[in-house]
Amino acid sequence: MKLSPRDANGFFARPDPATAALLIYGEDTMRVAMKRQDCIANMVGPNGEEEMRLTRLTGAELRKDGAALLDAVKAQGFFPGPRAVLVEEATDGLSKLFGAALKDWNPGDAQIVATAGQLTTRSALRKLFEAAPNAFAAGLYNDPPSRAEIEAELKRAGLANVSGDAMGALEHLARDLTPGDFRQTLEKVALYKLGDDSPLSPDEVTLMAPASVEAEMDEILHVLAEGRTTEIAPVMQRLAAQNVQPVTLLIMGMRHFRTLYAVASAPGGPAQGISRMRPPIFGPRRDRMLRQAQGWGADRLEMALEVLMDTDLTLRSAGQKAPALALVERAFVRLAYMARR
Repeated sequence: MKLSPRDANGFFARPDPATAALLIYGEDTMRVAMKRQDCIANMVGPNGEEEMRLTRLTGAELRKDGAALLDAVKAQGFFPGPRAVLVEEATDGLSKLFGAALKDWNPGDAQIVATAGQLTTRSALRKLFEAAPNAFAAGLYNDPPSRAEIEAELKRAGLANVSGDAMGALEHLARDLTPGDFRQTLEKVALYKLGDDSPLSPDEVTLMAPASVEAEMDEILHVLAEGRTTEIAPVMQRLAAQNVQPVTLLIMGMRHFRTLYAVASAPGGPAQGISRMRPPIFGPRRDRMLRQAQGWGADRLEMALEVLMDTDLTLRSAGQKAPALALVERAFVRLAYMARR
């Protein structure tokens, strides 16, 4: 049976002991690994692996020894309790082995959890699990985590007191980070808040967020939109050291100022405009961009976009000989001075 994303999260949290097998597949290997880790922990309990109630196999091992899967499913453990068999790197070539294991599975046998990469609708392995009456298939896609998933991660990390603005900041952070990085960030936040009963604030989320190229790029956009001319050169130097291309900076700049223009020129004013943005803008970033849009106004933002587009045309010019990064930095300085007028 095929599990929807919501049903899959429910199954990972409370696996049905009457289910023979679960297939978790997806392009993001970290996302798949985290979900199967959570699911297996809920299947066998926190001490399952220590009590040898979890058997680990790989697709390569099964291709050499096809009987290993059914042997592991039927084996009796020394310790009492539910058992599980994890098969990583499963492929379509193992479909017959999984099919035989599903047919021979009986209540009390070890449950099978198989993981795989991205599988198309024509995949034999995926078809097998989706058609089997005693198995499930869960596809994981690179969508941002839902609020329910974020709340589950907060609970797992031991963070109970989270302000509304901090939740918005976490939702924004979850869209920017990989699942593994987001989980590690929450663990770092939990350690930071250990013994502190006050609500988690947006500033604390920002403080604990990992530094990244994307964060540096966001920072240069805010620097020039807020007219902080003296900070442009240091941030540009850091981005250049990280091999960020000038055209990438220009594209990000145009995207940022188009968003500000859409907010500033919206019917009903900037406050209405930022509320209608899709995807939504949350937390401190929302307040910051609202202030920027209000400070610039639609007319000056239109002029700013002209500066960026002229710079883009110059960069694409066949006869252009000036360093591209210098041209972009000059445009950014012009915008920063425009913001101070």
